[in-house]
Amino acid sequence: MSELETVIESDQSPPAIQPTKLFNKNFILLWQGQLVSQLGTQAFVLAMQLWIKDTTGSATLMGVLSMLSSIPGVLLGPIAGTFADRHSRRNIIIICDFLCGLALFSLVASIFLIPHASTLILTWLFITAIFVAILQAFFRPAIQASIPDIVPTEKLHSANSLNQSTLQLATVFGPGIGGVLYTIFGAPLLFLINACTFTFSAISELFVKIPQQIAKKSQAKRGLLNDFKADIIEGFQFVWNRKGMRNFFFAVAVLNFFTVPFGLLLPFFVTDSLHAGNEWYGFLLAAFGFGSLTGYIVAGLIKLSAHKRSLVLPFLLIGFSAVLASMGFVRNSWIALVIFLIMGVASGIINITIITILQLSTPSAIRGRVFGFLSTIAAGLSPISMGLAGVVADLLHQNIPLIYFCAGMIGTLLSALISLSKDFRHFLAYEPEVSNQAGTTSAGSDG
Repeated sequence: MSELETVIESDQSPPAIQPTKLFNKNFILLWQGQLVSQLGTQAFVLAMQLWIKDTTGSATLMGVLSMLSSIPGVLLGPIAGTFADRHSRRNIIIICDFLCGLALFSLVASIFLIPHASTLILTWLFITAIFVAILQAFFRPAIQASIPDIVPTEKLHSANSLNQSTLQLATVFGPGIGGVLYTIFGAPLLFLINACTFTFSAISELFVKIPQQIAKKSQAKRGLLNDFKADIIEGFQFVWNRKGMRNFFFAVAVLNFFTVPFGLLLPFFVTDSLHAGNEWYGFLLAAFGFGSLTGYIVAGLIKLSAHKRSLVLPFLLIGFSAVLASMGFVRNSWIALVIFLIMGVASGIINITIITILQLSTPSAIRGRVFGFLSTIAAGLSPISMGLAGVVADLLHQNIPLIYFCAGMIGTLLSALISLSKDFRHFLAYEPEVSNQAGTTSAGSDG
């Protein structure tokens, strides 16, 4: 057992009762802040890539920057989640947005003050991108852990749907907006706009109140590092001791491993198997993005009973993998477009439902750690999968349809195997028993 004792704390005085409306002040401020900052982030990523391309002409540098920017999210997940449980999530959210804005303002300053020092600016761009990625690794679990405490429990599904829809809209429209602004104004102004969006988001978040359970250490003096270690172990044990949740985390890791090759090898599939132009690569990604957005909306509007959820989710998991396998036989661009749309819808429904179940089944005091572990597990095997996918593709003389079929079938079999677990279905059927007045939910065992 942990030596931690849990007490209720709040950044401000917590409300006497749980919010009764979804669109309350706290949720609206947090939501609109994310919308603005995420649009800016997507535009920044595009501007960063285009600036490197125009300045250096190096695809290698673009790849290295993308890789380095993804590493913090993988390595820092458990630490960031623990930090979100031990400290004010509201303050974490505000400080991360403020520091992201400050970092981007420094990048803009370097471009304007020393415009001809390309090497120095490029170095600072790498430092800024990695620094922002580190901050985002802390920002994400704090946000996901906070949402259940500022919306009514019965509206949590809708809140997650709206939040994820916002991120999807930013992903879909951000690069397009960024591309236009980059063409008109160039990278420096686009970086400046992104700095302003982060700052605006931080300012709006100053007015958010987030009731929170904060784990305080006992009288035993173990030191900061030992406290963090104990908290991380406690979070791991929470997941491991719940078989249904543990099976879900395993499913996420394995399915992500076999799903990554589909996106990585898609440009080759479009040109060599569909015999279509490069624009169809964008069309297929847009179809998946629009499908995901549709899935988020559907998941927010339709609330399944616990029993139906335990049946529908396994069906969607198996169906998603089976549809991926079917891509090995597709040779028509329009059929591929429809399939990507369907996969997007299924993915959106699965994501919203699972996020909501995790939020409800995890006490507020440990919620950040659970989502931190999820972030690490979801992305941890992706770099390995990316590397292997390219090697296997070359060994098979770029027989992408065969890779799609095999990866999809493995995913289908694993999904079916996991879905047979009673513990996993029990986890999917979780329903909160009691909701207290601070916005927390009692977590029953999931098996």
